[in-house]
Amino acid sequence: MKIKTHVKKEDVVVVISGNHKGKQGTVLSVDAAKEQVVVEGVRIMKKAIRRSEENQDGGIEEVDGPIHISNVKKV
Repeated sequence: MKIKTHVKKEDVVVVISGNHKGKQGTVLSVDAAKEQVVVEGVRIMKKAIRRSEENQDGGIEEVDGPIHISNVKKV
């Protein structure tokens, strides 16, 4: 079953509530089952990266984190 959402990938949205209120960005992904969206540049999270063949140094990387779909509105 497909769940209908008011935003989709590539839409420009603004955050209307929460810690990131007023920030604007492009939707990178939508998870309708979890009711979450990932908006570019809105909720930056730091993630520890393990050493690997591609990433020799490892370290800490900044990634975009999810926010609840009800906290965003299309622009």
